[in-house]
Amino acid sequence: MKKKIIFMGTPTFALGVLQGLQTLQSELSLIAIITQPDRKVGRKQEIQFSPVKKFALEHDIPVYQPEKIGDLTATITNLAPDILLTCAYGQFIPEKILAIPTINALNVHASLLPKLRGGAPIHKAIIDGETETGVSLMQMIKKMDAGVVYYQEKITISSTDTASSLHDKLMLLGEKIIAEQLLKVINGELIGVPQDESKVTFGYNISRSEEEINWNKPSQTIYNQIRGLYSWPIAYTTLQGINYKIYHSMMSSEPLHPSDSNVAPGTIVAIEKTGIKVKTADGYLIITELQRAGKKPQLAEKYYYNINENKELQIGYQFQ
Repeated sequence: MKKKIIFMGTPTFALGVLQGLQTLQSELSLIAIITQPDRKVGRKQEIQFSPVKKFALEHDIPVYQPEKIGDLTATITNLAPDILLTCAYGQFIPEKILAIPTINALNVHASLLPKLRGGAPIHKAIIDGETETGVSLMQMIKKMDAGVVYYQEKITISSTDTASSLHDKLMLLGEKIIAEQLLKVINGELIGVPQDESKVTFGYNISRSEEEINWNKPSQTIYNQIRGLYSWPIAYTTLQGINYKIYHSMMSSEPLHPSDSNVAPGTIVAIEKTGIKVKTADGYLIITELQRAGKKPQLAEKYYYNINENKELQIGYQFQ
């Protein structure tokens, strides 16, 4: 007899887990999907379904969208699931719901636990300069991302990865892990290993203050911040009270020139074909794509080819 499973998730990342579950249909019955309520987005405040809700509708799976997951306790109890499986759902699951499944309550988390517990492990892995990360299949308990880990798999973070590219790699890894390891957990073939609490780090949701670039920091730190915040929410800086989102940059191999030693960090020291060269705490960073408030994103090389006409950004101007 098939085991009954309820899935909880919301963003695109969770689709990898759902795709993995699709490969297990001979063993598991996905009886319901729970996702966050529909939200109004954009200037027109149009209702937008979550990616997980779209999946549920496309596959004729009952979908529930409580404002508070606790309000769905009776419904989940009546559905009598064997397994609860979550991935980036967006709400804490109370113990009274974790106790409902007859076999286990599991979570797919995008880090190598106990590193980077929390809601933004992909962003923070890059921002923190990590060289590897991965996906953990773990048991849910009351404490955030703290349950025993049944399985982990690593991937390398390249020097050019962004949060966007790493997200896609980890989503595929999550799909693979569910397809290959979930039944082993359900059948008791994989034993959970307690996390080492002395090695815990956190990847909490990104705050607005973390999006702002501090040019007094080293080039590598700023470079990691920019790629760790792409393609959402995007790092930004200001010049003369105007915000500029910084989409992409690259490290400069050029050592700090003596003539720039007294130049304030954040100062534009050159506008080149490769981009806008900015002084940092220990050298230079090249901005390659940016967006002035109220305008569209554009390659920074535009400023080189229009250097005489451009009045927005000039050599000697200083980002704050």
